[in-house]
Amino acid sequence: MKSLKIYMLLLAASFQLIFGQNNNNNQNKTENVKEVFSYVHFHGAPSKGKILMVASSPALSEQTGWPIGFWAAELTHPLLVFHEAGYEVELVSTNGGKLEMDSFSNPLDASGYSAHDMITLGYMQKEEFNTMLENTKKFTEVNPADYAAIFLVGGQGPMYTYKDNPELEKLFVSFYESHKPSAAVCHSTTLLLTAKKSNGELLIKGKTWTGFADSEEDFADQAVGMKIQPYRIETEARKIEGTNFKVAAPFSAYAIKDGNLITGQQQNSGTAAAKLLIESLEK
Repeated sequence: MKSLKIYMLLLAASFQLIFGQNNNNNQNKTENVKEVFSYVHFHGAPSKGKILMVASSPALSEQTGWPIGFWAAELTHPLLVFHEAGYEVELVSTNGGKLEMDSFSNPLDASGYSAHDMITLGYMQKEEFNTMLENTKKFTEVNPADYAAIFLVGGQGPMYTYKDNPELEKLFVSFYESHKPSAAVCHSTTLLLTAKKSNGELLIKGKTWTGFADSEEDFADQAVGMKIQPYRIETEARKIEGTNFKVAAPFSAYAIKDGNLITGQQQNSGTAAAKLLIESLEK
């Protein structure tokens, strides 16, 4: 009887050891499993809403004498994010009419600067994309109530066409104060240097945000052998009290969400900023 009792105890211990190891193995296997899931809008699915994108109309740089406009990747990369998330997009501009890419942002440009930009190259093959660029409304012609969010496209043009543009500031602030996601990337963040809320305070007061970095301006100036921009966003932002302007390593994808204000550092940050906007819409 005593031998049977000892046998049963040993048997129970063996079962515990075996099944305990199996459980541990299963747990280890589970810990090593990584799953990725994200919604991708499928053909025929209903639209989730409409996002307003604003781009600079063509202008002339007073610094370089170059024709300037919008940076292609700052339109196309967010556009892909919005389309895959199930949102329609309407593109408007500062003056209406035909839009032009900054030449260095065109993947077919002889400089080869953006030759790697397959997303823009893909959109350039689509008739509806080129038609969209051919004839835009002026931003003053739209009703903010018709859109779920706003996204300001950057480039070289905004340093002239967004700066000291009270009507565009008013449009952006109207989205912000309606608690809608309000995004700006790269040089479009120049608008935030002066945009004020309805109470007269700067929109960026108490906010953490980003924009084109001085180190990136240095790189660009050295690359072409001249000063490209009439002023620098980071330099001007750091003169403003009560706001927290941050930058990451030059040309890294970097975006910040602070409340419903979303900002991206430069052309490589459009996707990150767009994803933060979608997260805000769907939280």
